[in-house]
Parts: sequence; structure tokens; C-alpha cells
Amino acid sequence: MAPKRSSRCTVLAVDDNLNTLEVIKRNLTPAGYEVVTCAEVPAAVRILEEQPIDVLITDYKMPRHDGLELITHAGENYPDLGMIMVTGYPSIDGAVQAVKSGADEYLAKPFTETELLAAMEKVTDKLARRRQARAAVPLPGDFGILGCSQAMQAVFRLIDKAAAMTANVLISGESGTGKELVARAIHYRGARSAAPFVSVNCTAIPESLLESELFGHVKGAFTGAKEDRAGYFQIADGGTIFLDEIGDASLNLQAKLLRIMQNKEFFRVGSSQICKVDTRIIAATHKNLQAMVEKGLFREDLYYRLNIIDIPLPPLRERREDIAILVNHFMSEFCREMGRPSITLSDRALQALGVYAWPGNVRELENLMQRLVVMVDGPQVAVADLPPAMRFTIRSLPGEMRTLSQMEADHINAVLESVGGNKSRAAEILGIDRKTLREKLKKQTGAN
Repeated sequence: MAPKRSSRCTVLAVDDNLNTLEVIKRNLTPAGYEVVTCAEVPAAVRILEEQPIDVLITDYKMPRHDGLELITHAGENYPDLGMIMVTGYPSIDGAVQAVKSGADEYLAKPFTETELLAAMEKVTDKLARRRQARAAVPLPGDFGILGCSQAMQAVFRLIDKAAAMTANVLISGESGTGKELVARAIHYRGARSAAPFVSVNCTAIPESLLESELFGHVKGAFTGAKEDRAGYFQIADGGTIFLDEIGDASLNLQAKLLRIMQNKEFFRVGSSQICKVDTRIIAATHKNLQAMVEKGLFREDLYYRLNIIDIPLPPLRERREDIAILVNHFMSEFCREMGRPSITLSDRALQALGVYAWPGNVRELENLMQRLVVMVDGPQVAVADLPPAMRFTIRSLPGEMRTLSQMEADHINAVLESVGGNKSRAAEILGIDRKTLREKLKKQTGAN
């Protein structure tokens, strides 16, 4: 049985210089980190085997075994581990080799307390994203709705409340946010789960046919009506009808929907006989129905009848902490469907997705993951594999204040990664020559 992980972040520092170990421990302990130290690689390997470690900080040059060997070993055996390489001999090649071996950050001696804490913050942020990606929090009962963000937890609570009642529900949100998934979750978690769930897209059916599709018709009601036909409301009797994009319904249809909500009755097209049904209505829209009411485009009485329980769905850009979870879920699903080994995203690629605007929301993310599983040959998705609109979106998040040189360094690294490390191509994109690029990279390494 694996040792229980502490709620504090546990750091293993490895260096044959005891003074360096003391500096690391003295700087990190007051910041809330639990620090374990050792002076050689074999001892570090034993500690990794015996207790849970969150972040490994290792020196590059040590007797018998060096830090690269330890980084490689740890990366192969402990994927849930952040890693920082420390060296007294900074160089661009050394930094590249460390990162290729699996290090998340690279620190040059002598480093300041600020530099150490900044590196730790970056590594723990990356670690949190990796753990989030593996810790998908589905709605209990799982209806394909994933999320650990506060916004989605609020949605889950509303779903539970709606499922326990029979009142009408209005789900609002942008296209691609998962409105039908929420409707299905409400139905199948409720008392009507054994009865039909019928989904109707009010936009997909022509206006001339929509009334007949919803309420049914009798033989001879119109050209082509060769026999009696039940409508969606009758099919959903005892269950739930989901009216997607209700904002596109005509005023004439809105009046008939209001009647069925008030009296649980309707007329089939071409018939004067009243039909009775007990059908719960869940409606959804990407439009602002209240604004439409004010403009006379949507019936006020229908709006209030629908809006007994209001469930607003947040766009993906307002629940960015769920992106890693969704990426992991969709990647696993598509890899299994296509019979190929699992694929992961590099930290930089995941960061790029985290700051992209996602106009298509979760549906856009799902389509992207399917495309990547088809197109990417290797085991990991790099920034270069992403669509052009996403490759250069890596930027400072709101509230994160950085110097101009830090922003420049991040942009240079993003461009380099997007072109697979090709310095000539990167220099061309950046609008500088290779010599200037080399100098800037050298300056970055020296600053670290």
C-alpha cells in the first residue's frame, strides 16, 4: 500500500554540498514546504521508494551518479513528481538536456530565495494541472459531465435539485457548453428515468414541420400526411421532452407550448380532439430570453413558465481549471476508440489551451482532442501540433504581474517549442536574426 500523501507539499533536495541543502531547507520551510534532504543519488532513490514526494530538487554534478540520471529515473518511475535541476555550471545545452530528461525547471547557483520560490511555484502549478487531469470529477451517476471548478460544482447542485422535482427547467449557455448533457442528467437522476427522454432541436426542424413533429398530426391534415402520427410530446408522455434552442421558436408555436404547460393538453395538427399528456419540459437556449421578452420576440408568460428552475452553464473560458480534466477524458476516450496507446499533452501545450478563448466551448475542445489523436504520431502533443490560433496564446494570466524580460523569454520559448526547437525558423517568426536569438537565450540561462 502506498504511503499516505501529506497535505503539505513535500520536497526532496539532493546535493553533495550540505550548505546548499541547508539553504534550500531554510528558504522553503517557512514558505510551508516540508523538506527532506540527502547527499547522493542512491539515497534519493530509496527515499522516493519509501515515501511520497511532490517535488524533487537535485544538483547536476554529484559523485558517482549525476542529477540527470536521477531526473531520468524519477521521470520514468514517478510521473506524479515535479522536478527542478540545480547546477553551478549553467549553459544552454545543460538546460536543454535537463528539460529533455524530464526537469520542469532549471536553476543556476548561486540562486536567491526569490528565484527558488518562483521555481517552486511554477513546478507546483504544473504538478497541480497534471493531478487535475487525472482526477476528473464526474457528476455522481456519470452522464458525461466533468468538472472540479466551483462553477461546475454549482451546476451539479442545481442538477440534483432539479432532478428531485418535476418543475420545468430552463438551461442557458453558449453553444457547446453541454446543455443536452445537463438535461439528460436531470431526467435520468429523477423519478421519470424509466420513461422516455426525447430531444428536439427547434432550429434543426423547419418551421412548417415543427408543429407537426411536436404535437403529431392526423391522416389528411396536410399534403403527405398519409396516416396518423404521434408527436414528440406523446412519445415523451410520462417522461421528459428537451426543447433545445427554444429561443428560435415562433410566437405561434410559443402560444401552443404555453397551452401544453398550463393544461397538459394539445391538439394534433388537423384534429379538434384534445390530447392529454404528462410530459416534463426542459428547455435550453444560447440566447438572452429576458432581452427577447423586452423586445417582444418571446412571450413573457412562457418565459416565466419555463424559468421555474434556471441553470446557467458557464463557458469554458470561465472554468479553465476544468480544461486539464476534459483533455484527459477526451484523450482517453478517443485513444481507446482508435485502439492506440495513450497520448498526453506537454505542459506548454496544456498552458496554451488554458489561455485560449474557446468560442466553441467544450464541443470545440472535444473536436480538437479527436483531431490530435488522429494526427499526432508520438506519445505527446507539443505546441507545434496545435492549431495556429492556439500556438501563440500563451501569455500572462489576469493578476500575474511580470517584467518585460520575463514576458519576452516566455514568448521566445513558446515560439521555439512551436517550431520544434528550430532556431532559424524561430528567429524568422520573431523578426530577429539567429545571433540575436542566441544572445537572448544565453541571457535567459544566465538570469536563471
